[in-house]
Parts: sequence; C-alpha cells; structure tokens
Amino acid sequence: MFVQTVDYCSAAAPARFVDSLRQSGFAVLVRHPLPTQLIETIYRDWLDFFATGDKADFRFDPARQDGWFPAEVSETAKGKQQRDLKEFYHVYPWGRIPPALRLDALSYHGVANALAAELLGWIEAALPSEVAQGLSEPLSGMIKGSPNTLLRVLRYPPLRGDEPAGALRAAEHEDINLITLLPAASGPGLEVRDRTGQWHAVPYESGALVVNVGDMLQEATGGWLPSTPHRVVNPEGEWAQSSRISLPLFLHPRGEVVLSARHSAASYLDERLRELGIRT
Repeated sequence: MFVQTVDYCSAAAPARFVDSLRQSGFAVLVRHPLPTQLIETIYRDWLDFFATGDKADFRFDPARQDGWFPAEVSETAKGKQQRDLKEFYHVYPWGRIPPALRLDALSYHGVANALAAELLGWIEAALPSEVAQGLSEPLSGMIKGSPNTLLRVLRYPPLRGDEPAGALRAAEHEDINLITLLPAASGPGLEVRDRTGQWHAVPYESGALVVNVGDMLQEATGGWLPSTPHRVVNPEGEWAQSSRISLPLFLHPRGEVVLSARHSAASYLDERLRELGIRT
C-alpha cells in the first residue's frame, strides 16, 4: 500500500506522516488520541437520527450550509453526472444541531480540530523554506479564529439494486479544505488513486485515522503537497445490505486567507460548492 501507516506515538511520526502525504496525499495514523468510544457512540446515535423523520426539521440552509442534506440534493462530484449515494449533516459549533446529539458532536469537533491543528503544525515544520516563504501567512495562522472547519456526518444507505448506472457512494473527488481527518468508517469502501491511475483500497481497520491533503493546501503550497483523488465504492455481499457511517472533519482556514494569486479561501470554497451542486 503506497499510503503509509504511521504510529502517532513514535518519535519519527511527524517525518513519516509528512513523507506519506508528499508521496500519496494520504497517511493513516494509529495510536492517535481521538476517543474511539465517542466515535462509536456518534455513529450509533446519528444512524438512528438519519432513520427518523426528525431530520427534515434540520434541512440545510443554502447560505449557511449547516444542517441535513438529503440524498436528492447530495453532491455531484466535479465532472460527474450522477449524484452520490449518500445523505449527510453539516455540524458547525455555531450551527443547528439536534439537541440530543449536540454534546457529543461538539465534543468530537473540539478534539478532532485540536488534533488537526497539531498535524498541520507537523506539516508547517516540514515545509521547505521556498514553499513556506510563498505562503501569505503560516499554516497555523490560517486556521486561527476560523468558523469554517466542518464536521460532516455521512450516511451511505444500503444498496437496493436499482441505483442509477455508474452511481457510487462517493464518486472520485478531491477534498476542498486544508486537511481532512477521517476515523475508520463503519464499513469498508474508501479507495485512493495513485499517480499511475491505479486504485488502492485503504485498509478498513478499527481505530485507525485516515488523513489527507485537500485542494486548499495543495493550492497554498504550490503543489508541494498533492490533493489526491479518492472515492467510496459500492460494496458487495453483506456490506451492501448495511448503512455506512463516516465522520470526516474538514479543517478550513478563515475565509479571507489568501491561498494563491488565484484564490482566497472564501472564493475557492464558493467555486467548489457551486461545482458540487450544493450552492447556487
């Protein structure tokens, strides 16, 4: 597997982590500090929430982008025709959250955001001087005071067999943000594309944490770190009969941060959300 598995507790972790990101845009962390029991509780409770009609009371706000996104308005990956086979909920600390789910969601948002900031610090320390000097401000400064970091709770429903031809749980795409933290989902399916175009399954390992580079970090570093295509394929067998829950945290800079001569963080996010069809 060309994505390295890195022991967070190892002295060599920062160097190995950044090396894996450089080579593949992805790394897998084990023995990380995110609370496994809290993640499992969130998976269980949000799966129950998606099964109820209460979610309709939290339908997303097109301007604010918080709340529940039903399957019929789910994302269409850039360049694709079919919508992804999923529904999801956008959790922001300032946004609407179902009261029974609020405490755990905000607790996880806080600890995951803190770890994401630490990992961004590992990246910042490893940047060559010419790359660091090209940044509008240090990476660690870009996220200070940012209200934009997003926790997304995703549900991929069981497959019925009548899905549109070519539709996937998540079609090939890159993330928009700086880095993404993705604890092991409730089932397999994540794949990463290498530079030769070959797809690799990311091992489904309970307790592991997948981290990947987003487009904003690629843009800010002038491509020194690659934002790599990935997807969630439709499973077969018993996994096809089950929902799959995942919990990515998308670490975002403040909107006014200048990423490059082409984009601020706000302009880049707006462009990509329009491409995905979830902002008009």
